[in-house]
Amino acid sequence: MAKVLCVLYDDPTDGHPAAYARDDVPVIDHYPGGQTAPTPAAVDFTPGHLLGSVSGELGLRSFLESAGHTLVVTSDKDAEGSVFERELADADVVISQPFWPAYLTPERIAGAKNLKLAITAGIGSDHVDLDAAIAHGVTVAEVTYSNSISVAEHVVMTILSLVRNYLPSHQVVRDGGWNIADCVARSYDLEGMHVGTVAAGRIGLAVLRRLAPFDVKLHYTDRYRLPRETEEELGLTFHESTGDMVPFCDVVTINAPLHPETEGLFGDELIATMKRGAYLINTARARIADRDAIDRALRSGRLAGYGGDVWYPQPAPSDHPWRTMPHHGMTPHISGSSLSAQARYAAGTREILEAWLAGKPIRDEYLIVDGGALAGAGAHSYSVNR
Repeated sequence: MAKVLCVLYDDPTDGHPAAYARDDVPVIDHYPGGQTAPTPAAVDFTPGHLLGSVSGELGLRSFLESAGHTLVVTSDKDAEGSVFERELADADVVISQPFWPAYLTPERIAGAKNLKLAITAGIGSDHVDLDAAIAHGVTVAEVTYSNSISVAEHVVMTILSLVRNYLPSHQVVRDGGWNIADCVARSYDLEGMHVGTVAAGRIGLAVLRRLAPFDVKLHYTDRYRLPRETEEELGLTFHESTGDMVPFCDVVTINAPLHPETEGLFGDELIATMKRGAYLINTARARIADRDAIDRALRSGRLAGYGGDVWYPQPAPSDHPWRTMPHHGMTPHISGSSLSAQARYAAGTREILEAWLAGKPIRDEYLIVDGGALAGAGAHSYSVNR
């Protein structure tokens, strides 16, 4: 029998919801490109309910315990002697979300003698040290595509809110004011701007498709060039590197995974080549951007705005400079954890567990590390230091 350790974020401050704003969520059975949505044998939850917090348990308890397995769920993951650290010692499976990551460091992986599988409920497995997972034969899997469109929608929302100065204008209303000049002094139209994405995978391409109707000029850079018909359909300009692209752009959105080639990419040097007054959106991973360089660029006016929802560490400390820097549109890491997305990544987590517990292959598109090497989606998206 397996011990499954699941690390989820805390319940709402007033308790797990007794009722929800909507009665249902649309059923998504496949994604752009044809990949099918998760197909577990069954689910023990109601789509549209809060599953990613401790009480939601990703809907896994009945499924696991009815088969004799043990499920431990906690949000306590960072402090010395945390529940996560104590329970990890004999866990066979660890599940966590990018929004509340249980960091599987080399030391933790080495000490978890039973650990065989690390699942990301969502997408993005950089909280797992992939080199260590490879060295110790730990399979790493994530629910690929489950919340990619959720993140793409968040990117478009953030771009518009920054360019149109929405958040400060909304605050004027909340404060009882009506000074239109204060609101529009930093408000522009997105129409006609040059917008570029760093990486044009599932999220980056979805962002480009959603922005095309705004009559913007679209740019992208990626390891893999998109098909010519896609470039022609969307009017895309390809650039060989991020450094080549950003001087042309009024808005840059980061949609790349974190790995050695992208860590610290947006530092003082690269930001200095961007247009003065450009906007930078990062819903990928915080460490792709240099924390203090972003703060300096906003205070100096080099950047007109920075938005997104990824931080390091997560949760971010109360004195993190991104909480108080000017002209930001930061949220806690929520872009991929809408109630709609939770239904998909909870179902995908169960699908992965069903396969692994039955000794059957996990879907190739879910795999990041398997058999002591990068595999599946991981071989396409990640690089390691080995």
